[in-house]
Amino acid sequence: MFRRERSISLRGSAAALCNNLSVLQLPAHNLTYFGVVHGPSAQILSAAPEGVPLAQRHLHAKEGAGVSPSLITQVHWCVLPFRVLLVLTSHRGIQMYESDGSIMVYWHALDSGDASPVQAVFARGIAASGHFICVGTWSGRVLVFDIPAKGPNIVLSEELAGHQTAVTDIATEPAQGQDCVADMVTADDSGLLCVWRSRPEFTLLIRIPGFGWVSTLQGPMPLCAAMAGYRSSKLWEWASTSLRGYYRNSPCPDQCPRPGHLCPGPGS
Repeated sequence: MFRRERSISLRGSAAALCNNLSVLQLPAHNLTYFGVVHGPSAQILSAAPEGVPLAQRHLHAKEGAGVSPSLITQVHWCVLPFRVLLVLTSHRGIQMYESDGSIMVYWHALDSGDASPVQAVFARGIAASGHFICVGTWSGRVLVFDIPAKGPNIVLSEELAGHQTAVTDIATEPAQGQDCVADMVTADDSGLLCVWRSRPEFTLLIRIPGFGWVSTLQGPMPLCAAMAGYRSSKLWEWASTSLRGYYRNSPCPDQCPRPGHLCPGPGS
C-alpha cells in the first residue's frame, strides 16, 4: 500500500518539461537519489529514509561555441548490469556521470551538420538496454553507446534509424525468455512508436502509427506500452499493433511495483 512520506525541498524550481524527474533507489546504502532539470542545470538530491535530505549537487550543461547557454532537456539514471550511470542530455550533447554526479566519465557532442538553421538541435529520451545506453535525438535517430564494466572507454556503437521526427522518449525492459523478443520501444513527435529487439543486435520489429504527440512511454513490457499525450494515455499491444486501452485525463502513466501492472495516472 502506498503512503506519503516527508516532502523534500529543492533549492530551485523544476522546469515544465516532460519526464522531468528521475529516481534512483539504493536499498543497500539506505539512500534515494532524485534528479530534476531547470534551464542550464540539473539538481541532484540524495535523501535518507523518511525523506531526510542529505546533500544536493548542481550539474551544468557543457558549453559549446555558441553565445546562448545550453539548456538541459533531461536527466536520468541508467541501471546497467555492472554499474549505474547518470545521463544528462542538452542542446549541446550528452554527458555521462558516475551515479552520484561527482565525476563526468563521457561527453558526446551532437553533430548539427544535418540540421537547418531554424531547427533546434538536442538530445532527449534516455534508457538502458543490457550493457548499452540509448539516447534519442532531434533528427529521429537513436544513439547507442556501448558501456564498459568500468572506466571512461564508452563508445558510440551505432545509430538506429526508425523515426523521421524528434525522439520524445525511450522505454526498455529486460527480455524474459525467448518469447519476449521485443525489449525496447521509442516514440517521436508525430506519435509513431518503433518496437525494437536489442539482442543479438538492435533490430526494428514493428512500427505503430501514432495519433498525436507522445510524451512518455511506460508499461509492462514487452506485451504493451502506454503512451501519453497532453491529457490521455493509450495502451498498445505490440504483437498485433492493436489499441487495448484508452484513458482520459491521464497524462502521467507509470509502472506499479507489482509486475505486469500499470498506473494510468491521476484523473483516470
